[in-house]
Amino acid sequence: MEILFFASAAFAEIVGTIVGFGSSTVFLPLAVLFFDFRTALILVAFLHIFGNIGRISFFRHGIEKSILLRFGLPSMILTLIGALLVPFISQSVLKGILGVFLVLYASLSFWKESLAVQPTVTNSVIGGGLSGFLAGLIGTGGALRGAFLTSFGMPKEKYIATAAAIALAVDITRIPVYFFQGFLESKYFWYIPVLFVVAITGSFIGKKIVSKIPQKQFKKVVLAAIFTIGIKLVYDFLIFL
Repeated sequence: MEILFFASAAFAEIVGTIVGFGSSTVFLPLAVLFFDFRTALILVAFLHIFGNIGRISFFRHGIEKSILLRFGLPSMILTLIGALLVPFISQSVLKGILGVFLVLYASLSFWKESLAVQPTVTNSVIGGGLSGFLAGLIGTGGALRGAFLTSFGMPKEKYIATAAAIALAVDITRIPVYFFQGFLESKYFWYIPVLFVVAITGSFIGKKIVSKIPQKQFKKVVLAAIFTIGIKLVYDFLIFL
């Protein structure tokens, strides 16, 4: 099981690097096949934070500080609220929420290839807060964050660095909350350093192959997979009801 789990983590990190949205969007639906939702939530968060540390190190001079401030602060506040709400909502409901989110995101991305909104301060606060809340509650808000950030028209290097910095702030906020609430049993602590290696390796491989794969076609394949996983999670939730 461990081998399949870490292989899934590596796959998610590679795909996340190539298609431009966070690895958690791909990895969390896979992780819940191996663990209960809360355990999957914190393990995915570790993979996510390690991957973002690597990206920030590489593109650290490209961070757009003004966007980081007005987008990142509401993200951190709402992330905290979302993370604190996790124990009060059943895991079946959380999986259903995750499924609906993935189906909506994939459907909108197929319908409109470049999801974006007006780059106003108000939309920055709304986008930061909503994506942060989703990240804290269901472990994945990067896709929504990307839709808002692309509206600012930043160069690729600045986009990657700024998005990674915001995501890192979100992860630093939610992971201690997950730990405090006992989401990760001590028998899984050894997974953390392995996920670090997997995240760095996956990001490196993704950057190497990104120029060799047609971005547009590959992203559609990934979106189709995300849509399928989302449908399964929604179906499981409806069966549970």
